[in-house]
Amino acid sequence: MDSDYSAQDVVRCDLCKTAIAQSYCDFCHVNLCKPCIGEHISDEYDKHKIVPIHKRKSTLIYPKCGTHPNKTCEYQCKDCNISICFDCLASKHHNKEHEFIKLKEVFNAKKKHIQRVTEELEKSFLPAYEDMANDLEMQIASLNGEYKKLTAELSKQREEIQREVDNAIEQMEKEIDEIKVKHRTILQKHLDEIKQLQSHMLQTLYALNKMEESNEVSAIINYSCKTEEFSKLPPRVIVSMPKFIPNQMNTDAICSLIGKLSPLSTTMENRVFTGKKPSNSVRELLDEPEVHKTIKTGHKYLHSVTCFSDEEIWTSEQTAKIKCFNIQSVLQKTIQTKSKGIPWDIAVDRTGVLLYCDLKTRTLYKVKNDQTEEIITLQGWTPINLCVTFSGDLLVTMYSDDKTQSKVLRYSGSTVKQTIQFDDEGQPLYSGNSSIKYISENRNLDNCVADYGAGAVVVVNQAGKLRFRYTGHPSPTKSKSFEPRGITTDSQCRILTSDFNNHCIHILDADGQFLRYIDNCDLRKPFGLCVDSDDNLFVCEYYKGNVQKIRYSK
Repeated sequence: MDSDYSAQDVVRCDLCKTAIAQSYCDFCHVNLCKPCIGEHISDEYDKHKIVPIHKRKSTLIYPKCGTHPNKTCEYQCKDCNISICFDCLASKHHNKEHEFIKLKEVFNAKKKHIQRVTEELEKSFLPAYEDMANDLEMQIASLNGEYKKLTAELSKQREEIQREVDNAIEQMEKEIDEIKVKHRTILQKHLDEIKQLQSHMLQTLYALNKMEESNEVSAIINYSCKTEEFSKLPPRVIVSMPKFIPNQMNTDAICSLIGKLSPLSTTMENRVFTGKKPSNSVRELLDEPEVHKTIKTGHKYLHSVTCFSDEEIWTSEQTAKIKCFNIQSVLQKTIQTKSKGIPWDIAVDRTGVLLYCDLKTRTLYKVKNDQTEEIITLQGWTPINLCVTFSGDLLVTMYSDDKTQSKVLRYSGSTVKQTIQFDDEGQPLYSGNSSIKYISENRNLDNCVADYGAGAVVVVNQAGKLRFRYTGHPSPTKSKSFEPRGITTDSQCRILTSDFNNHCIHILDADGQFLRYIDNCDLRKPFGLCVDSDDNLFVCEYYKGNVQKIRYSK
């Protein structure tokens, strides 16, 4: 929050230092009272811009044009990804066939993204780190009490043995103190690491808050905000208390009469960040969904899309090429599959690594730093679609060589953790053929599969138990059979699936109840789907080769 607007203070004039400021020069960044306005603008400088104090920093500071030094750039070329001025638009210095966008729109979109990142850090990540630090502090605070109990047990044993073993007892007490110091050191080390990360997060928040207040266009649109380094929580340190193990009295071995202490042991327990959904994050469906962007990919048979970030997407088609585009439709990168085979489905993990299924080699690959590496290679089965879960696992749909069976496997790394294939009565959950079966994990941890061969959306819970099947919604305007292709879920646990035959998107709630269609956006043969962190829907149009960015919720 801006301190100028805190309840404990008022904004004072920067010239006279005493009067309350009602105005602000948005060019000079000066607070002004009414009498001082005339003095401020009396220098014949024509750039002053006086605005009410509550509209301070509302005037954007545009970058200077490299071609026309006396002009400011208020537009961006979507094809070249550079800033240009109005004279550039009117002159021959720039290709008039290119598409242009106002820098103000780019600036406002980036501001909203920064606000979302700030909110995520403040409401989700920072509380998680505070909880970890509090837990470690409580463990450290309780050490003295726990070790006093241990010493008391040792003292009881000492009362039962003769005076000549006192020296041995004292030696063991020293050992306890040494273990306690080691115990404290281990916990303190992890507490220091947690607090260091907290400090880094607070510094990031401070920088983001500064960016929110800034009206520097170049700085804002070039600022990259990432929270991946905070989303992977440090492991939990578990240090087991030593135990005093007494022995029976034995005059032949005085030292052995006392007993022994179990060694201090330390284990690391991995933690998974699940995030806390803010209480005010309810998003209602819009009455009329609207297309915000059309990204032309150049793909001939476009079937898969996944969000690399809120600003970039990956796409794939029935060739060996995977393409990355920014929201302005500018191609950022092209990757060719290792085997030159078709990458039928793609996904991005929490660290930004690209994953894809290769039908030719029956292998799942990851692409990191432009290097392609095999993750999983199947025998007797062909992987076709995949998704990354909230815990970081991988869900993969696949069909057998004889094309009579289909199943879903959950992988942790390259290890199979779960197989989902049959219901409680031993019947197959999915159609037994090679048809596509896009998959997505809902926020309630349900697994949702768009089974094109069965004409159904099949949803099972985390344990693999069938919850429901959705086979379409009766409608007089949807005369063709329900043909689900792509599937995704949003922050409200809603399920969205594309209907290839009827050129629309079905939206269901978490329990499979139909909510509405998206059928007013002129979609043609919709295929793969994904949503970004702000619940914007990206839809592949199979034959057009376009990705439509659709806003469907408030």
